[in-house]
Amino acid sequence: MIEEFAKKLGTQMIYFVPRHNDVQRAEINRKTVIEWQSDAEQADEYRGLASAIDKNKNFVIPTPLEIEELEKLLMDYGLMN
Repeated sequence: MIEEFAKKLGTQMIYFVPRHNDVQRAEINRKTVIEWQSDAEQADEYRGLASAIDKNKNFVIPTPLEIEELEKLLMDYGLMN
């Protein structure tokens, strides 16, 4: 769905960041994941995101969607009743 949403906006998804439990553990310790445990799997995800942003050459200004088009997309993917 995210890729279709990005396509409709005229942009792209450059990186998917899964959320590991390391995020909550770092938050409990009032630290970023990288500060808390720099070798955590989630820390590597953030490094991957930073690298994807840095290497991105496809600069666009997304085209807004009308609410009806957004609702249709959500309905098509079963996210709206």
